[in-house]
Amino acid sequence: MTKKIFIAATMQNDGKTTVSLGLTAALKKYFNKISFIKPIGQRYLIEQGYKVDEDSVLIEAVFGIKCNACNIKDMSPIAIEKGFTERYIENGPGEDYAAKIKSAFEHVASGSDLVIIEGTGHAGVGSVFDLSNATVAKLLGSNVILISSGGVGRPIDEIMLNKALFDREGVNIAGVIVNKVLPEKFKKISRLVKMGLEKKGLNLLGVLPYQKVLDTPTMREIKEEIRIDLLYEGENLDCLAEQILIGAMRVRDALKFIKNNTLMIIPGDRDDMIKAICDLHVGKLRRECGIAGIILSGGLMPKEWTLNFLKQSKIPTLTTKEDTYSIASRIHHILVKLHPQDTSKIKLIVDMVEKHIDIDKVLASLK
Repeated sequence: MTKKIFIAATMQNDGKTTVSLGLTAALKKYFNKISFIKPIGQRYLIEQGYKVDEDSVLIEAVFGIKCNACNIKDMSPIAIEKGFTERYIENGPGEDYAAKIKSAFEHVASGSDLVIIEGTGHAGVGSVFDLSNATVAKLLGSNVILISSGGVGRPIDEIMLNKALFDREGVNIAGVIVNKVLPEKFKKISRLVKMGLEKKGLNLLGVLPYQKVLDTPTMREIKEEIRIDLLYEGENLDCLAEQILIGAMRVRDALKFIKNNTLMIIPGDRDDMIKAICDLHVGKLRRECGIAGIILSGGLMPKEWTLNFLKQSKIPTLTTKEDTYSIASRIHHILVKLHPQDTSKIKLIVDMVEKHIDIDKVLASLK
């Protein structure tokens, strides 16, 4: 029979996609065919005419996962679009969603040795329309790997809170992964969390260190997530914006703060600042990405000669009518997600999971 494992988390953004991707890579050494399904998705793309969760698109693109008896929609059977929850509360289900999930799973599992099932948020997410993660794990008859993040007391408290709902549904937690642990506290937290979980009868499968790069957006992601206009694509929209600097001070003062991979937010009428940044990018600072990008704020445009400098510098440049503070704040709150073109991030994740997660224990947990 096809083996399966459900990847859940104690909170949103604890690292389900990171673990799902890393485990898929690690387990490919042990299974000829691995399939993937995200039964309920909240962030979707249009693929092949279907609304498909972006994590399903990511896994398919990275690993070339194809179903023998399904299409990509079976990897993401239910997409929670705007208004879905309100309609459900007012009118009830428009169709049998549980049956839809089960049918999609059967298609995905056909001919597969292992199916990785990725949940959505914590154990209770989906309860409002009667399909919590705990309910879906029970529906598919899968053990659960539960992910939490950071600290000692907090992850254990959150794990036990989520465990209560899985217990109520009769779902077994096969093991726990603690993610985003600060490197300077890694050894201490790994030891204490293992001891604390063992006292609760839970198995620690691994501890993953915090990697800042995984929370750092690229210029492409900034453009897409905050929906602002592209002026010049430049040579590398996939460069990481590791530092954000507002170019509202004097040029000579600003230059002291600029580092490699800095995103500059500059009022569009600051020709002097824009010219200085272009010179810096093509000069001594330039290594790897140089200046990650420029956002021209305030709905203002530089003079023609400045625009020519910008174009020739090949710095990715975006424009917005928003003021500098507003656009900087929105960038700060971007939820950074993995994309197929994030090859360096994906390699980091694969290496990290292989190094820090006990794959033998994971294999033993598969149902």
